[in-house]
Amino acid sequence: MNKHHASKWIKQRSRELGFSRIGIAKAEELTEEKKQLREWLNRGYHGEMSYMENYFEKRTDPTLLVEGTKSIIVLTYNYHNPAPRHPDSYKISQYAYGKDYHWVMKEKLKTLLADIDREIAPTSGRVFVDSAPVMESEWAQRAGVGWQGKNTLIIHPKAGSYFFLGEVLVDIELAYDQPIQDYCGTCRRCIDACPTDAIDENGYLLDGSKCISFSTIEKKGPIPETFEGKMEDWIFGCDICQEVCPWNRFSTPHDEPAFDPHPDLLSLSKEEWQNLSRERFQELFRKSPVKRTKYEGLKRNIEFIAERESTSETF
Repeated sequence: MNKHHASKWIKQRSRELGFSRIGIAKAEELTEEKKQLREWLNRGYHGEMSYMENYFEKRTDPTLLVEGTKSIIVLTYNYHNPAPRHPDSYKISQYAYGKDYHWVMKEKLKTLLADIDREIAPTSGRVFVDSAPVMESEWAQRAGVGWQGKNTLIIHPKAGSYFFLGEVLVDIELAYDQPIQDYCGTCRRCIDACPTDAIDENGYLLDGSKCISFSTIEKKGPIPETFEGKMEDWIFGCDICQEVCPWNRFSTPHDEPAFDPHPDLLSLSKEEWQNLSRERFQELFRKSPVKRTKYEGLKRNIEFIAERESTSETF
């Protein structure tokens, strides 16, 4: 099978497995991106995410991460769930509604890799889902599955940005796709809507230490007082920059049962969140990404917002 037929076959098989969009990029060192990453780290924009400093060379050169890599297959998987929430409730990011995406996608990617090995050529490839030093956004752009928006998320003109990214690194040469145009234009809705000013005034640069998602998930210890009055009821993650993005009017609901929320999750009131027990937490978030912040972390986030709401009401 030549590289063009092989690439076509891979894309068709990927769609059968539930992936929305598939692009392929040539594996090579990310020279310009390497400079940008170094500058981002030097500015301290990674906050307490010290793991971003690890494996720097492998992070910017996939041929060092997986020896012999020639092609990077980038795939998107829709998670958009526009189901209405309780009108007076706290918020968690849509991506965390259901089962942990790492496990859902990784199994599908492993199936794809096994199929490539069987149908196209034996390969010593590996699969990745946000769990290794792979610069996903950069490869997504190179593979043409979207452009990096001013909020730094990958956006597709026909699908918005509510999707996960996954990669398959293989040691076979394939037909490579081209990047697509940046359609953000003069729009700055995400920049203006971010309550913590985490997005640079000119866009395309995010100070992770100011991001609500960072403070509610990655942050260890107390949430800084600089976030007071700016959380907008987000207790795990934040979707504000996606909610205001005009391109997300083209987002469609996902069709992955594993991403459906627990039947009670979206109906919880603020009072029920505040009284959340450890047992109830385990029930609601079994196999969920929310487990990452643990019960104590989620309670910390809820209490940070609730205490300040109570104080403001007093005055």
